[in-house]
Amino acid sequence: MRPSPEQLSAFKRAIWSHYHRLGRTMLWRRTRDPYRILVSEIMLQQTQVDRVLPAYTAFIEKFPNFASLAHSPVADVLRTWQGLGYNRRAVWLKRLAEIVIAKHGGRLPQDTDALRRLPGIGPGTAGAIAAFAFQKPVAFIETNIRRVYIHFFFPKVAGVPDVRILPLITATVSKQNPREWYYALMDYGAMLGLKKGMANPNRRSKNYTVQSHFEGSNRQLRGRILAALLADPSHTLPLLAQQLNAPIAKIEAAHNALRKEGLIPYD
Repeated sequence: MRPSPEQLSAFKRAIWSHYHRLGRTMLWRRTRDPYRILVSEIMLQQTQVDRVLPAYTAFIEKFPNFASLAHSPVADVLRTWQGLGYNRRAVWLKRLAEIVIAKHGGRLPQDTDALRRLPGIGPGTAGAIAAFAFQKPVAFIETNIRRVYIHFFFPKVAGVPDVRILPLITATVSKQNPREWYYALMDYGAMLGLKKGMANPNRRSKNYTVQSHFEGSNRQLRGRILAALLADPSHTLPLLAQQLNAPIAKIEAAHNALRKEGLIPYD
């Protein structure tokens, strides 16, 4: 059943009321610089805010604009990225900066289709950048936003697909101030995610998956190999196996994968 105009208005009042009382303050919310907003959005992919905050500050200090990032060695970018995980995002971000310098005159495109053609940017990140950097009232969805709409409009429904949520986002997005509206949605969603005694509404999303354990995973091993090589690129595979207490076959397989992804640009 489609919500009535009165229901949509009540929903918007609830979101704005919470934001005006308890909205979060973050460094990337204080800027209109598309580069800085881009960096924050890439960092926030699959990484919690409390881990991003210090990493964001260090990254911006080291690489304050597209040109500095584009012209820096991959190893320097990866060293600055350490601690965030999913290191291929750092490589994507550097490649993106190179493309922006070479093909877009050093300016990040405003169009979501153009943004999606850049490395590491999917529909959610493209929409977020369009809204936060360029005040475009585009509809996009991410974890906290999805949680809010499922909570309000699908309270007893399981397996909710995003295609049912996106029309509601389109119907409620602020045309005058999409930037603040999406901040408000995300803050409300973060609150719901921390609320004691409440089951996470995202568990009723069709997109919901349980993340695999990090401890002892291949993802952890990859991160440890990369950290060791960033500290000393001369490490051999046998030495890595000894230092990391892992079978040489697993070290070799992970090392080869890292090299193919451009995360080990030196041998």
